[in-house]
Parts: sequence; C-alpha cells; structure tokens
Amino acid sequence: MLEKVQYGGWENAYRLYNEKIELIITGDVGPRIISFSYIDEINIFKEYQDQLGKTKGDKWLIYGGHRLWHAPEEKTRTYYPDREPVSIQEIEHGLVVTQRPEISTGIQKQIEITLALDAPEVYLTHRFVNHNLWAIETAIWTISVMSPGGMAILPLPPRGPHPENLVPTCTLSVWPYTELSDHRYTFGNEYIFINQNENSKTPQKLGVFTTTGWGAYLNQGYLFMKHVPVLLDGLYPDLGSNFEVFTNEEMLELEALGPIEKIPPKGQIEFKERWILYKEIPAISSEADFKNILENLSC
Repeated sequence: MLEKVQYGGWENAYRLYNEKIELIITGDVGPRIISFSYIDEINIFKEYQDQLGKTKGDKWLIYGGHRLWHAPEEKTRTYYPDREPVSIQEIEHGLVVTQRPEISTGIQKQIEITLALDAPEVYLTHRFVNHNLWAIETAIWTISVMSPGGMAILPLPPRGPHPENLVPTCTLSVWPYTELSDHRYTFGNEYIFINQNENSKTPQKLGVFTTTGWGAYLNQGYLFMKHVPVLLDGLYPDLGSNFEVFTNEEMLELEALGPIEKIPPKGQIEFKERWILYKEIPAISSEADFKNILENLSC
C-alpha cells in the first residue's frame, strides 16, 4: 500500500508498506529511500538529522538512506546535488521514482520499488537513461547508508585445497586510505567482517568481487541482506568490485555495483536488487555463529 506523508521536514514523502515492513521515499529530493524498517520499529538506515527537509542548493548532501550513483567515482560528476523534486508514479505494489536529467552529466536516474505482499522483501530496479547525443560508459552504483553500531558481512567464494585449485576466485580492492590492519576488519576464511565504530574517525573502504551476489549488515538484532545479480564476464569498476563497504565514525555504507556498460543516446541500463530484512538475530562473534544464523533464517 502507498500513502503520501510528511517526513523529516519534507512535505512530499511516500510511505510504501505491506503487512510487515515500510519504506519512506522522498519526493522533494532524490531518488532516495530515507527509511526502511519493520512497521513502527527502528530505521535501519542512517539519517542525518541536520540535513532532513532541506531542498535546493548547489551543495551535495548525504541525507542518509539509500541512494543511486554512477561509477567510477569522480568528484565533479558523482556528487551531483540531487536536491530537486522527483516524479512519483504509482504502480502495482510499489512506485517508480524518477529524477530530472542531471545537467552536468545528461544521466537521468530512476528507481522502481515494489514490495512482497506478506514478507519483509523489497525488489528494486535501478535505471540510468542517457539523455546525451553521444554514448557514455558508466556503471550503476547503489549505496545504502546504514545506521551506526553494526557490522557488515561480505562473503568470500568457496575455499579449496592446493594444488587442485590454481586460479584465483576473488579480488580485493583497497584505497590509498585503506588500512588492512585496522581493528574494524576481521578477515575470516569464508567472510570479511567490517565493524562500524563511532570512536574510529579514520575512514576505511574495501571492495570485493563476490560470486555469491550478496552483502549484509547486522545491527541491533536486524539483518539487512542485499542480493544482486553477478555477471562473471562483466567489467566491474574499482579493479573489479561488485560489493564495497565504506565506513567512518558516523555510519557504514553497504554498496553494490553493476558492470560498466555503454549506454547509447536515449538508451538505458538497469540493475536489480532484492532486499530482505530479518529481525531478532543474535549478535555474532565468529564465522561459525554467522553460518548458523544463515542456516536458520526465517522471515
């Protein structure tokens, strides 16, 4: 179901909900999902309270929530100030949010959002439309800004013995400011755990290519899982990453990327995600704990 609401100082927002979960989508800025939760429970996304309700201006604001960017990252192109109204089109079990074409890039961003009828699942289709008179190359990049205090989980491909396995199965991308010795990282045999710590002020970022096609964030008993398609022959940004995590003292971003694609004039590309939100999940202290949780998940 869908209803128009006020939220965080924005006059035009939209509450999309089923029997279990609800999303808040902003209409005055975006495209952006600012809140995702079980009904009447806490928002799993980070919100920047001093930025909510603000519109217009030439400075990019993070706001919080889930947003859509294009990769690779470049300061002028990527940080387009998405502070203008978006169009909202109601569809069956959801809505489509469409931004005006960006003046500086000619790219128009769109997110189609639908809910499962009676499960805590969200289906998203992210789109870029090329309004230039020439083809462009870019990748869809989806960023979920998670509330502080939790842990991201990135799965690694299945392990195997030597000498039977001679070919690498995963890439690891690091940035100049990435410190692999940072206490927020735990490198396991099957998973990489990345903690968000409000006392750790040094930003950290890590990228991986994972053939499992999911990343997760566990916080306050809620497990957010983001599932995406994987193209084994695709050329992915950032030295081949399809999942990335950025964190600082305020939040953690769970990011997914599609492959770099050429978009012809007036053409478009799309990237799908499936979100599942579980609740009453216990804290974990080991890979064995998390594997046990995965084996016993139920909505």
